[in-house]
Formats: sequence, C-alpha cells, structure tokens
Amino acid sequence: MAIKEKNILNRLYFIAACMFVFAVVVLVKLVNIQFVEGDMYRAKAQERVFKTFDIPANRGNLYDSKGNLLATSVPKYDIRFDALTVTDKDFRKYIKPLCEALSKEFGKPVSYYDKIIRTARANKNRYLLLRRNLGYSQYMRVKQFPLFEFGANRGGLIVEQRTVREHPIGKIAERTVGYERRDDQGYYTRVGLEGAYGAFLRGKDGKRKKQKIAKNQWKPIGDANEVEPQDGYDVVSTIDVNIQDITHHALLAQLEKFEAEHGTIVVMETKTGEIKAISNLGRTKSGKYYEKLNYAVGESHEPGSTFKLMTMVAALEDRAIDSSYIVDTENGRVKFYDRIVKDSRWGGYGKISAAKAFELSSNTAFAKIIDEKYKDHPRKFVDRLINMGLGEPLGLAIKGEGVPKIPYPGDDDWYGTTLPWMAHGYGVSITPLQTLAFYNAIANDGEMVKPRFIKEVKTWDKTRERFDKEILNPTICSKNTAKVVQEMMKNVVKRGTADNIHTDNFGIAGKTGTCWGNYGKDKEREYISSFAGYFPADKPIYSCIVVIHKPNKEKGYYGNTVAAPVFKTVATKIYNDIPVIDEVSYAVNDNKQVLDSYNKYYQNAQKYKTIMPNVTGMPAMDVISLLENMGLKVELIGSGVVAKQSVAPGTKVKIDQTIRLELS
Repeated sequence: MAIKEKNILNRLYFIAACMFVFAVVVLVKLVNIQFVEGDMYRAKAQERVFKTFDIPANRGNLYDSKGNLLATSVPKYDIRFDALTVTDKDFRKYIKPLCEALSKEFGKPVSYYDKIIRTARANKNRYLLLRRNLGYSQYMRVKQFPLFEFGANRGGLIVEQRTVREHPIGKIAERTVGYERRDDQGYYTRVGLEGAYGAFLRGKDGKRKKQKIAKNQWKPIGDANEVEPQDGYDVVSTIDVNIQDITHHALLAQLEKFEAEHGTIVVMETKTGEIKAISNLGRTKSGKYYEKLNYAVGESHEPGSTFKLMTMVAALEDRAIDSSYIVDTENGRVKFYDRIVKDSRWGGYGKISAAKAFELSSNTAFAKIIDEKYKDHPRKFVDRLINMGLGEPLGLAIKGEGVPKIPYPGDDDWYGTTLPWMAHGYGVSITPLQTLAFYNAIANDGEMVKPRFIKEVKTWDKTRERFDKEILNPTICSKNTAKVVQEMMKNVVKRGTADNIHTDNFGIAGKTGTCWGNYGKDKEREYISSFAGYFPADKPIYSCIVVIHKPNKEKGYYGNTVAAPVFKTVATKIYNDIPVIDEVSYAVNDNKQVLDSYNKYYQNAQKYKTIMPNVTGMPAMDVISLLENMGLKVELIGSGVVAKQSVAPGTKVKIDQTIRLELS
C-alpha cells in the first residue's frame, strides 16, 4: 500500500515538474514576445490591418514645339462610401438629400441610391462603390454633397485618386509619343518619347496609409496623404502637330491606296536636326492601319537605291571618279561571278556619265564603277562608308534603335559579289532615320547633325534643361562633293527617276529607292519603296524620308510611284505654310540736287538740332522721319514730294513746334 502511494506521489511530482517547466517556457516566450520580438510581431499585425500604398505622381505634360499638348496626366476619382462610420442621427438626417444630390449629378433615380446605401449599412459594407472615373470638377461637386461635406470620418466619404494618361491628338504619333509602364516587380517598359524621357516626366510618388476592412479591400485613413506626390517636369518635344498631321494622313492615304504592309515617314529640320514629324503605320488583319511599331527608328533593312547617294559620295571623295566619268551599262545586265545585276530598263542606258547614272538609278553602272575602282582594295571603300558615320547607330534617346550593318572584307559574309551589290544598296542594312541623317548632312554641305526629339525640360515657365543642336560629324565629305551630289539629286527630280514629283513652285532634291523585300521567286517577290531628300532644294529647310514596305505589286512598287508622291504631298503642304518674306525695293530718286540737299541738311540737323533744314523736293516719308527725330510735329497737305515748307531753312525751331508741309 505504501509503495503504491509512493508511486502515485512520484507521478504527481513528475506532472507538477512538467507543468512548472511548461509554465517557465510560456513565461519566457511571453517575455521574449513582449520585450524582444514584440516590435516584429506588432509590425506584422499592423501590416495585416494597416498598409502604406504608393500614390503615383502626376506625370509632366509632353508638348510639341509650339506648346500643343501631346500627352497629359488627367486625375480621375473613384467615390466610395463607408456605411458604418456615419452615426444614426446623421444617417437619418442626410440620407434623403444625399440621394437626391447623387441622382441629380449622375442621372439615376433617387430610389436607386437610397436602396444601395441602406443595403450597404444593413450589411455593414464599409467600401460601397458609388461612381468611378470622375473628373476633377465633378469630384469637387460631389465633395460638397450633404453628408459627404463632413469628410471621411463623419461623412463616410472615401475618395481614391488615379491619374490617366491622355493623348489630345489621338492616334496620330501614338508610337512616337509612346508610354512608360512599371510592372509589379518594379521593371519598366519604355516606348517612344514617354519612355525616353520618363526620368523627367514621372515625378516622385507619394504615400498614403490604408486600413484593411475586408478581403483585398483597403480603406484610406483620413483625407490627407502621409507624403504628397511631386509632379513630374514638363517636356517640350521637337514635334510640330501640324506637320505631324500632314505626314500621318499623307502616309495613311498611300498605304491604303497600295495596300502596303507598313510604312514610315520622318520630317527633320535640316539645320538643327529637330524631328518635326514621324509617323509609323502598320496594317492589321482587318486592313486598318495604326501606330504599330517605330519602324523609322528600329527597323534596319536593305535600303536599295537610296544607298547610291552614299556610294557616290564615297567614290567622289576618294577621287575614284568624277561626275563626268563614263560607264557602259551594256544591255542592262552585268554578270558578277554567278549573279547578275539588272537595271529596271531592259536594254540598259548605253554609255552614260556617273551623274546620269545617278539620275536614272542604274544598278549596273554603280556596280561596275565600284567593282572596277575598288575590287583590288575593297577596304578603302568600306572604310570610307564607316568614316562617314554609316557603321554606327545615331545614339538616339528613344529605345530600340536598329543597328546598321556594313559588311567588311574578311567577314564570314563577305563574298566576291558583296562589293558590287553594296554599290546599289544590297547586302547593307540601315534604318530609315539613319538614312535620313545622311541625306540631311548633304543638305547641310557635309555637316551631320543628330536627329533630336526634345527641346527642353520645364517646370511651369522655368527651363530646367535645354537640349541644343548636336553635331555628329562636322564634315562627312568636302563641300565640293556635297555641291556635286546636291545637283545630282535636283536632277533626279527634274529629269530623272522622280520627275513625276517635279514642281515649279519650289525645288525638291532627292533619290528614289526600290529594293527587294525578300529573295523569293519573281511571283513571290515583295518590294520596299522609298524616297529620301530635302526641300526647298536651293535653301533646304526640311529633309524627309518615306519608306513603304510590301505594296501590292499589281498597283505599283517602284519608289517614284509609291513613296515619292507622299514626299511631294508633305513637302507641298509644308512649303505653303512656310512664311514668305517679301523684300520691297523702293525706287531710288536720282535727283542729285534733292539727295545732296537731304544729306546736307540731315547732317546739319544732327549737329544743330534746333535749325530747320531745307526739305523742299524730298519725299514725304523721309521728311517725316527727319523732322520727327528733331522733336517737331509735322502736318502734311497733299501727297508726293515737298513743294513748300512753313518754316524757312536755317530758322531756329523748338521741340514740339508744328511744321506744315505742302506736297505736290
């Protein structure tokens, strides 16, 4: 019996010891939670109930060069209602006038709002959505509604603000304007001007604390933000919306006419490199066109005959030829190894000068010239092209610039036919904007400027940063070479492959281009049509390039037929808007006596301001200027030259004295 009792006591002691140990562990844990890990657990609990959210800053405005909006941030407001925070007294007093105000503002019956608000209160809904996407003025009216005027705590009003990026000019230049988006991981996708200059436009986000009231529902705490967002800076681009509108619609009309796959056009200010317009249109499955990709900046492809300008400049600079150099185009078909270079004209052009070959865009002539002059030292030709800036990107701020390709002797893709094929624009790769930069340099007598999309960054009316003209290469060629090829490009339009766009109103200089879009059989072959140049030809103001891919061959595919008319349409409309300064030449009075009299008394009047000069025989306009500069008042009688003056010459006069002049 004693042993049994002893066993029971031992068990009790064991249980007591275990309980004591457990109590100690619990106590230690409580102390640890309270004083050691307490802050961490309190923070976790706080995070489950309260959380700080970013408030996106308003992006700065994006303007064109004349102050027209291209993109702007518009605030939008969502209105919600916390049905529990309102006291019974306020709810009974203000529910009817609130519903009436909501009905009047948003057009739904009073009974509709009365029902959803009462249901929300009965269901203890603290996040009832009343309206989305209110504009600022409408939001300000709603804030003054009965009950809502008391704010968040007493009135139950919950306001959530968002910013929406809007493009006032719509789909025109949509890809050029672009966007900047950030995903949940914080990575940005940047397109166009919005992406290139996002660092200026985006501003700094604010902070606002919210309380969790239901699954995935967070209610703002109070009306104020913890940290107010800072608006981004405004960016003034080089785009001119009027020129942009002209280029967009001219390109669109031609794409639709020729049922082309896609196309691009760029207009650049010659002296500064400012891009005044850039349009990139691609066709959808339904046959419509929209700003799909930035082909001008990103699409590097074989240029075809527009590259003949680069070839000609290289040959002239190396003094391999001059413009009068004679080349035999034979029968329009010349064989190099196992491949044949063909002219568009059957039978060829016979023996012609290099200048004429440029005007007529003879493939055989250019292939023969370059092969004959450079086949023993091809590096010389390629180095010349590279030294002229054709081997490297332009270094644009806009993302996605295509990389040019100029084959080099010794590369894996260099063949015996590479040199003659490069001569007329095959085997090389270059973007439309890179091509335009070269043509623009020729218009500038050899100075290559960097294409530029931005003029300045502003805060209100204060300029924070200005972007000026940037010279990539002060002399891609001699001025003499530039002058020679300028004349060639004028003749292309006057009497060459682009004579269909010649106009007597102003001069156009440029070069057509037609190249294969693929290397399939003739029936499957597709084409790229282009035209690059500048205007007015004698005093260039703008350069422009048009490239249209894969037009319907049955309707046309040559550069002069498909691309050049777009250039002419754009150039004509822009030229008609260029201010004309009329110089008025005044008839010179050859009467020596009158001139001598004027000079004598004018000098006298300058020396002796109080002496009346002899103005007889002088034109009225000259007399008025002379006498009013002396401080006298002039009354004229009649018209013509002065026949009689009321104050005799040599008489002292006073300031503000009136002089009457009779004219005849």
